[in-house]
Amino acid sequence: MRSVSEGTTASTLNGSQFTSPPSLGVSTGPTSPSFSNPDGLSEFVDRDVIPPKPLDGPRTLVLCFDGTGDQFDSDNSNVVLLFSMLMKDSPSEQMVYYQAGIGTYTIPQIATPMWSNLSKTLDEMIAWNLDAHVMAGYEFLMTNYQSGDKICLFGFSRGAYTARALAGMVHKVGLLPRCNHQQVPFAYKMFTRTDEVGWKQSTAFKKAFTMDVDIEFIGVWDTVCSVGLIPRTLPFTSSNTAIRTFRHALSLDEHRAKFKANHYNYPTEEEGKLGTQPGDMPKSGAKKRWATKKTKTDFEAQFAAQEFHNHKTDVLEVWFAGCHCDVGGGSVPNDDTRNLARIPLRWMIRECFLTKTGIRFHADGLRSVGLDPEALFPVVKPRPAALYSLPSADADHVRDTTGATLVDTSIPQSEEEEDYRDALCPIYDQLKLAPYWWVLEVVPLAHRVQNALHQWFDKLYVNMGRGRIVPTHEPFNVHRSVDIRLKAGALAAGGPYKPNAVYPSSMQINWVD
Repeated sequence: MRSVSEGTTASTLNGSQFTSPPSLGVSTGPTSPSFSNPDGLSEFVDRDVIPPKPLDGPRTLVLCFDGTGDQFDSDNSNVVLLFSMLMKDSPSEQMVYYQAGIGTYTIPQIATPMWSNLSKTLDEMIAWNLDAHVMAGYEFLMTNYQSGDKICLFGFSRGAYTARALAGMVHKVGLLPRCNHQQVPFAYKMFTRTDEVGWKQSTAFKKAFTMDVDIEFIGVWDTVCSVGLIPRTLPFTSSNTAIRTFRHALSLDEHRAKFKANHYNYPTEEEGKLGTQPGDMPKSGAKKRWATKKTKTDFEAQFAAQEFHNHKTDVLEVWFAGCHCDVGGGSVPNDDTRNLARIPLRWMIRECFLTKTGIRFHADGLRSVGLDPEALFPVVKPRPAALYSLPSADADHVRDTTGATLVDTSIPQSEEEEDYRDALCPIYDQLKLAPYWWVLEVVPLAHRVQNALHQWFDKLYVNMGRGRIVPTHEPFNVHRSVDIRLKAGALAAGGPYKPNAVYPSSMQINWVD
């Protein structure tokens, strides 16, 4: 997160004045691990993969959860694109898992075609199989987790909610040892209970049967506030002290009633006292040589556990131009290489390197979405200033009147050029493209919101296509590509850009690169 500096050019967002982003720097992040030679690349590591695995370093477990109705097809989401870049051929260094979105498959117990189709329909409408989605991810972790592994979760839309629910389950009931498949449904049932007995049982279960593990990184695109037409909420899906780093790309322009943003919310004092407390149970396994803290005695182990649990999650939520699928992907065919969703995809990948997750990517995959591997490793280089125009030979050939790409994409472009071209792409507003969504706009619906004191309350209102309300008690972080779109004037898809999000005109905007 970077604050706006003084003396920069003013723009207008939703009728309010704010300054344009200056050239932005990059934080150094945690201390870099050591590698087998000075340039950071091991002679045993394929140089197409970055970053290389540090000597005696941790393995990464990367789980990706797709959005509602999303799977590998002709209009892939950012979840599929990110998964396609991951190293998959060395399970001793990195293991990966992909789950198709809610509404794309059924649980194995439903065998007949009729019930299978009905289950898929109900799954898409009311998240009928949400339990199965969460437990499937949990079983992958249970089967493959080894002490010291870094767990990284990604998701879009309801898949983002699934990822956060999985992190909540691991936090509340712990992670079962390998091969305890019969215990998983029981553990999930305790996870979903929110009464006093449920909290006590889950705490006792966690101490008796499971390991206390950390979630290294959660990266999500536009998490929806409720799952299904009938709202379903699960514990620790809005906040979770076991998460080290949380990154969230949010839509400035989504305005459907059932697609309100599910922000990261800090727990109240009462919520912070629930579940196991620091020092109540041991961490999973002994610390390795690469760890920043070493355990020498039981007392030190408990102290380290307490120190970690009191650590505040590193949270960064950033707003991007576009509606739901313009942020999480899937709004255009795969062969259309210019679209708004590429911007939050590149941002998310850069955050993986900035926060030193250790997630290993194929360099060619990074280049395919407009990222320069040399700008990400061995150090993340500061980004140059944003571009607000291109040379005249290129500027008139970004798109034709139908929005089709006219640029030769085989010619390498800088990330700043990629941002400029993508920032001017059309917005795919489902309330305009699919008017049946208006049925829910005229029905009073309840929404849970959190005030400046982090207290929850319910609010009932008819949405009527109103934009999302930006929380005033949290930083308003906006990606600098939004300013490119604001200054572009008349776009091919319509008039000057005006975001749908609602917020006070006096609200300070922090620009993020």
